[in-house]
Amino acid sequence: MLAAAGLLAGAAATAHAAYPERAVTLVVTYPPGGTVDVVARLIGPKLAAELGQPVVIENRGGAGGMIGGAMVAKAQPDGYTLMLDASNHAQNPALHSKMQFDTLTAFAPVSLLLRVPNVLVVTPSYEVKSVADLIKLGKAKDPVYFASAGPGSAQHLAGELFNLLAKTHLQHVAYKGGGPAMIDVMSGQVPVMFASMGSAWQHVKNGKLRAVAVGGLERSKTAPDLPTIAESGVPGYETYEWNAVFAPAGTPPAIVDQVSQALAKVLRDPAIAEQLAGIGAETIGSTPAELDTFRRAEIAKWQRVVKEANLKLD
Repeated sequence: MLAAAGLLAGAAATAHAAYPERAVTLVVTYPPGGTVDVVARLIGPKLAAELGQPVVIENRGGAGGMIGGAMVAKAQPDGYTLMLDASNHAQNPALHSKMQFDTLTAFAPVSLLLRVPNVLVVTPSYEVKSVADLIKLGKAKDPVYFASAGPGSAQHLAGELFNLLAKTHLQHVAYKGGGPAMIDVMSGQVPVMFASMGSAWQHVKNGKLRAVAVGGLERSKTAPDLPTIAESGVPGYETYEWNAVFAPAGTPPAIVDQVSQALAKVLRDPAIAEQLAGIGAETIGSTPAELDTFRRAEIAKWQRVVKEANLKLD
């Protein structure tokens, strides 16, 4: 009788410990309306269905993702607070010497969701029609300007990587956001931008921008006829804007694996994959270990770029 009671108590404890038992908060480290937010709201309902509990999207934008990152770094490592972050996750450590957290030790990698290649775009009337054209102008005496969403933004660093590998001296023009930067490129105020394909491609299709090359190592399925920057005379050039999910460090591995597998299943949904392909995204759905390897390589890469370009934001 006592043995039976003990077994029942153990079963009840196991059931009580099942994850998740309540809503999961997905902290988006960027404001509403941007690409990261769009991805969160696209996958959120599907992830909720896989986990069997609501997924609440909470935007904590600002400081290139560091405000939301600081919040998640301090959260309980119980699987009920997750973070959807972007490529600044790997760039901020190189740019900022006074962060509130250590990127590599504060978060447990869960899954690399997707990558969106950068695309080199120019004002339609601009004389640059190839990467070779831009390299030639970028080595001449007259300055060539490129726009970005701000100092240290993904677009800024994509341009600096181009300068380092192509040995050009394109001049950076910082804006307060990607939208204003792209508007000025379309109007010809600044002729060049290393933009995210997700935000630029609709303008390319409408003829308001001209695409010159993509930043991925392989051609994009969205624009298979468009060459890569790497194959166009800048070997080794590779830039993406990516989204990944992290949990606070110390989150039980079993929970991390459960969420990772759920996310991979969500990304295999044909409807989800089709919608993400519409913004030029390559869906991945990695394992935690694969994301850890990826982010370490990205952090090392941007540390080299920032050091060689002598960039610092504080």
